[in-house]
Amino acid sequence: MALPADKDRYTFADVLGWDEGERAELIDGEVFLMAPAPSRGHQRISFEMCRQLGNYLEGKRCQAYSAPFDVRLFEKDGDTPEDVDTVVEPDIVIVCDSSKLDDRGCKGAPDMVIEILSPSTQRHDRLVKLGLYQRAGVREYWIIDPDSQTVQVCTLSGGLLLPHEVYDQTGVAKVNVLDGCFIELSKVFR
Repeated sequence: MALPADKDRYTFADVLGWDEGERAELIDGEVFLMAPAPSRGHQRISFEMCRQLGNYLEGKRCQAYSAPFDVRLFEKDGDTPEDVDTVVEPDIVIVCDSSKLDDRGCKGAPDMVIEILSPSTQRHDRLVKLGLYQRAGVREYWIIDPDSQTVQVCTLSGGLLLPHEVYDQTGVAKVNVLDGCFIELSKVFR
């Protein structure tokens, strides 16, 4: 990716000027280049999660979106792209407040974020992104580990995303932000 020269801090305005095929996230103005397309296993897990969530959400106000989908975690009404210095691209998000949605993605915290780990993103997803999602007020964060076939669920409590439950490949995982929604993990980790 050809980044603009001599910049210490990037904004969403810069991202909008980059080639559409280039994938990057911004965190506090710093660019994090994203790896090429995820593995087939990663894609299968993502598809199955979206399928189950989509089936549950049919006819409901909340909506599910899968990557690539820009989430401007700290954008406020009236902000311009030059004001936004944090843009992430989670694997899956659930947004229940339609006023947060626009043609460019989501402005503000989604209700739920799901990240599927890969060897190159584990540390980033478990530490950096957990901290970002916590600071933004994401209510529920799932970290799916394809290698161990587990799902770690963190829920927001007192301003902190705290471990709530860990499920293995035989479990049925409860989606806490969606009443009555459960994910059959035996289908996710087929």
